[in-house]
Amino acid sequence: MNIPYLYDAGALIAIDNDDRRMWARHSLALEDGRDIHVPSVVVSQAWRDSRRQVRLGKFLAGCDVVPVGHETAKAAGILCGKAGTADVVDATVVVMAATLGAIIWTSDPDDIHALVDAQDIKPAPVVRTV
Repeated sequence: MNIPYLYDAGALIAIDNDDRRMWARHSLALEDGRDIHVPSVVVSQAWRDSRRQVRLGKFLAGCDVVPVGHETAKAAGILCGKAGTADVVDATVVVMAATLGAIIWTSDPDDIHALVDAQDIKPAPVVRTV
């Protein structure tokens, strides 16, 4: 059984910028049969111009873009309160990763680790740097 991946905005921006290492990681994940998840709010954070982000659009077509429901939104808000942060997108990433048992790929591991620590669940989501 493969552990799924969950990408934050940093991973999407790396793909959009044609970062070869991120493409390689993603390709290997797909070859391994991993499920790839992206919270819909992360897409909002990274998306700016359809005409210039064709590569990112094609990439997202191969991912499970997960809508943020009411319970996840509330859990992200509670997590922000526990962590003393206002970044609901990062909190949503951590909440969804914990729910899915996913490895988080991020360009901002310090902020994500702070949220993971504040969540205080075992096992904690694994965080990898883009």
